[in-house]
Amino acid sequence: MANPNRESRLREHLANERTFLAWLRTSISLIGFGLAIARFGLFLRQLQTATTQQIVENHPVFNYQNLGLTLIIVGILVIALAVLHYNVVFRQIEQADYRPNRLLIWFLSSVLMLLGLLSIPLILVRRNPTSPIRNTPQPQSRK
Repeated sequence: MANPNRESRLREHLANERTFLAWLRTSISLIGFGLAIARFGLFLRQLQTATTQQIVENHPVFNYQNLGLTLIIVGILVIALAVLHYNVVFRQIEQADYRPNRLLIWFLSSVLMLLGLLSIPLILVRRNPTSPIRNTPQPQSRK
């Protein structure tokens, strides 16, 4: 018959791995959203330039590229925190001294809520084009 203590520890380790993989999926989603937002912002800028024939300038802080880059950085940080958390829980399981820590949950939730709040100006504020695109003919070379 199998040792019940060993089976219990095995279940705890497998649950720790599933939690780690869930954090990895979350980080991959954040990185993917960051890439998509940055590229979508570039697309919208080019579309507005093409339709209005005027150059559209980005806000220095609240723009799609900054939001996308921030999401990518947060996704990378989530991977680092997930690895750290996995190793801490692994050691605690091995020492039979597991203590849940909600600090990571509160930290990541706060960061993502802040990013969500900072993205609101991207939706609500539309910048007006500043200067027309000049379609001047190119000088021809003399032969």
